[in-house]
Amino acid sequence: MKITEVRIKLIEDAAERLLAFCSITLDSAFVVRDMKIIVGPNGPFVAMPSRKLTSHCQSCGCKNPIRANFCNQCGGKLNDAHRSRDEDGRPRLYADIAHPINARCREMIQQRIVDEYEAELVRSQEPGYVSRYDDPDEDHRGAFNGRHDAEHPVTDEGSGCEEASSAPVAASAPAKPDPDDDFGAGIL
Repeated sequence: MKITEVRIKLIEDAAERLLAFCSITLDSAFVVRDMKIIVGPNGPFVAMPSRKLTSHCQSCGCKNPIRANFCNQCGGKLNDAHRSRDEDGRPRLYADIAHPINARCREMIQQRIVDEYEAELVRSQEPGYVSRYDDPDEDHRGAFNGRHDAEHPVTDEGSGCEEASSAPVAASAPAKPDPDDDFGAGIL
């Protein structure tokens, strides 16, 4: 696995711990967005994208924030015994959406992002600096910047994940919808 692109969005007034947001592209084919660069005791570190956890009311089933003592829907007292806890016994408030499986991978990702963050700080001092993080003209196609070549083939579907084929692609009529498949039903 190679990180083929890193995009950084610096936080204007980084008075808090959050220094920047970033996204990475892996092998010019897969993007992970909403990673955060945060000040830590040993310098900047990378926090993986996460979602806020919720718990369900035992009475009505409504979702509630983990720290809530009463249900937002029915007002009933929430039981905190079912809440998952970290190693220190505190309730877990967030869960990673994407994360490295081992320390070696985490270190490789973090080092590349921190290096790019430091380079972005230098670029931000140049006149006319514009962050590439939210560039509407780029669609995160990776380090090859939208070019298609033998190393990064793109099929008619445009995914770039399929193997390149020398056989011509035959034009076919659109497939008829499956009457038993209701995926997307009601979407106009």
